[in-house]
Amino acid sequence: MKKQLNLSKSKIQDCRKMAKKISAPVFNLIAEKSSWSIERATLRLYGVDDALKQSGLDYPLCNAVVDELRKSKMEMYGVTPFWMYARSKHTSLSANDLARVICEKPSDYFHYQVIENYPKLAKLAEKETREAINHLLKVRDDRYKLKRKLQDPAQVKNRPMLYLIVATGNIYDDVEQAKSAARSGGDVIAVIRSTAQSLLDYVPHGATTEGFGGTYATQKNFQIMRQALDEVSLELGRYIRLVNYSSGLCMSEIAAMAAQERLDFLLNDAMYGILFRDINMQRTLVDQHFSRLVITLSDIYINTGEDNYLTTADAYENGHQVLASQFINECFAENAHMNKDRMGLGHAFEMNPKIPNVFHWELARALMTREIFPEHPLKYMPSTKYKSTDIFYSHLMDAVFNLIGRMTGQGIQLLGMATEAIHTPYMMDRYMSVVNATYMFNGIGDIMEEMQLKKNGKIDKYAQKVLDDTHKLLKSMEKNGLYKSIEKGELAHVKRTIDGGKGYEGVFLKDKKYVNLFASILTKELPQIKKKLKSKEKVR
Repeated sequence: MKKQLNLSKSKIQDCRKMAKKISAPVFNLIAEKSSWSIERATLRLYGVDDALKQSGLDYPLCNAVVDELRKSKMEMYGVTPFWMYARSKHTSLSANDLARVICEKPSDYFHYQVIENYPKLAKLAEKETREAINHLLKVRDDRYKLKRKLQDPAQVKNRPMLYLIVATGNIYDDVEQAKSAARSGGDVIAVIRSTAQSLLDYVPHGATTEGFGGTYATQKNFQIMRQALDEVSLELGRYIRLVNYSSGLCMSEIAAMAAQERLDFLLNDAMYGILFRDINMQRTLVDQHFSRLVITLSDIYINTGEDNYLTTADAYENGHQVLASQFINECFAENAHMNKDRMGLGHAFEMNPKIPNVFHWELARALMTREIFPEHPLKYMPSTKYKSTDIFYSHLMDAVFNLIGRMTGQGIQLLGMATEAIHTPYMMDRYMSVVNATYMFNGIGDIMEEMQLKKNGKIDKYAQKVLDDTHKLLKSMEKNGLYKSIEKGELAHVKRTIDGGKGYEGVFLKDKKYVNLFASILTKELPQIKKKLKSKEKVR
């Protein structure tokens, strides 16, 4: 796509440099601290995925083990040394049975002598960890084998992937909705999580049927939906991608589960939980790094959540906050060795439709984002804030959104619904949205190759202003630091403190003898692993 905007290359470069300086202190935080979620994710990667019965309810085994780690006041060393000590004593037990044994008599396994003798367990730990990593690589390879058999929508030129949502609350109803969405033409199916799951400090166990506003993200639900989408992929002859949410207090765990169950996209943002769910700043920033290491290994796309900024701040006036966050999210993802073509940076079509010339401003922002991030599969969100019960007007807004999405070369188009703000979409609602998008994408084609925007015209000047404002915001954030900037409300007009918010007690300082081989191996070896796999995984 040819360049249309006269954006300052030097300012864009400055923004990236400032984003790196802003994010640098967070890398020190990541080196110094871990979280309960990371330790539980580590157990999940070693194979723990069952639950204990407590008061008639299922309580995840990985939570039970980490609870005992905390009670023994050994969390600063991480769960790995103690897990490996127990493994050395019970070599034939499954991961779930081993977790049960540890919980039955935790004092046998959680004591300082294990740390003193850990060097004797180092070879076993290395072996177990590399086996777990190899399992994730096998799952990754399974995805590519299936893609080679089928048409991959990501390889279709001249249109974004069509992203549709299911959200019934019942995983089995979700399956029927998802298959229908795929048959209607959807390329990417996102299973919305049950309301407030991000605030749970555990992952519910098993298949679930009673979510509110969405369906609980569980390992079993991931398995059920992945199997269903594989079936419909083979039926249709094209690969259908599965999406869920790696965010909240269980961000790292859900990344581990998604990697094991072959999900394709994860909503994964470095700052979303801080700003919009009041999850502790340190907890979120530490968890996002570990989750992105696992995501990178498993070749999962991330989608970031900058579209949410425009639900708390005016979309016309605050596009610079979105762009600033995109630069920072890009920096954090690169620190986890993620390629740009796997960073689905988010933005949205959320301006008040009554603003004069609103089409100009939406086009300017979408085009600006595309030109600043040319290698990224940008995720473009439809209007929701200004939709009402007028389904015809909503459908018209979605048509304009699809028009701009195709004109500006977005990579992932989350299709709007005419019934937004009325009810959970029916199957026919999604079909209408696909027809709308398909008509626009086919009809517009490569029209921007035939057009040239007026230099220093309204669209050009507005994009330049957003970049200028972003430059000023990042300069302020560089001066104040990320933590203080968030405390001052410089992003999304939401203020959070470094030691406030949910989950603060679940982030802890590592001892110098702390062990987490997944983090250390992936930090060191991911570039080499990716290079080795690159030629092998080339899809048509």
